[in-house]
Order: sequence, then structure tokens, then C-alpha cells
Amino acid sequence: MKLLAKLAIASAAVGTIAASANAAVIVIGNSRAQACYQSAEYARATLPNIRECHEALEEDVLTSRERTATLVNAGILYFYRDDYATALQHFDRAIELDSEEPEAFLNKAITLLRRDEAGGQALPLFTMALEMGTRKPALAYYGRGLAHELNGDLTAAYYDIQRASEADPDWDVPERDLARFIVEPAN
Repeated sequence: MKLLAKLAIASAAVGTIAASANAAVIVIGNSRAQACYQSAEYARATLPNIRECHEALEEDVLTSRERTATLVNAGILYFYRDDYATALQHFDRAIELDSEEPEAFLNKAITLLRRDEAGGQALPLFTMALEMGTRKPALAYYGRGLAHELNGDLTAAYYDIQRASEADPDWDVPERDLARFIVEPAN
């Protein structure tokens, strides 16, 4: 099988991944860390919401898990404000605290993909998030597919975007992206 991408290129779809979703990490309870999670989950990236995340990190007694989650969630809020450098710092700090938190790797990959519009650095991070059992496998497959496409591997891109569609049939973005590919029989 030979794959050709239609005129639309992956970099046009990179913006779609950002608008689609990020993988917030759940914090239970009635705390500033939980409010930070809610802000990340619903893309409410206001300065007061970011401040609330930082107050939770600086002033609240958090478990290691809650601290990792709050760092990821604060990073997502910075991502939504297009402050990729600060978002990456938060994801890296979360990874330092818990090197097995898949959502930290997934969000770092999404941020790198969006910032660089290149797949090189993001590709292994998407794979790690999948191997660690991310709660959003469709998003990870889709992002990895875009990274493959940006790297010129259209076959891997097609299959990962197809897997994203299968992982979340209600999410229409991967299905629409599959239409960008022309599948031809191998010669």
C-alpha cells in the first residue's frame, strides 16, 4: 500500500490537536489543586486560575500525586495561553516528580508538536504516554500520527490517525483527517 497526503499538510492539523483537548490530571476534593484541575479540564486559562494553581503548589499541603497533577494542569493552562516555554517547564517538573505520569508526557508532546510544528521531539513522548496507559489514547495516537506525518512517514501517520479514530469513534477530528490521505495499491 502506498499513501499520499492530499494538499493539506500536517502542520495545518497541528492547531487542531491543541483545540481538541489536553489531558488534565484529576484531583479530587475541594481544594485549589482541584480547582486547577477544573480550569485545565475546561480550558479556563485565565490569570486568576493560573494563580490558583501556583497557590496550591506553594501554599497547600499536597501529596506527591496531587503536586504532579497540579503541575500538569498548570502546564495545560500555560499551553492554552500559548506560553509554551512555561508549559514545558511545568511538564518537566511533573516528570521529575513522577516519571510514570503518562499525561505529563502526552501534554509535553502536544506542546512540542504545537511549538515546533515538527514531530521529532514529540514522537517518542506520544509513544511513552501510550505505553504508560494515558487516559486519552485517541489524543496520543492522533498526535503521534501528526508527528509521523511531519517527519514524512505517511504510512505510520495514517495508521496512528486510524487508531485514534477507533479509540474514540465519537471524536470526529481523526476521521476527517483520514480523508486527507489517498491510499494507493503498492506497485
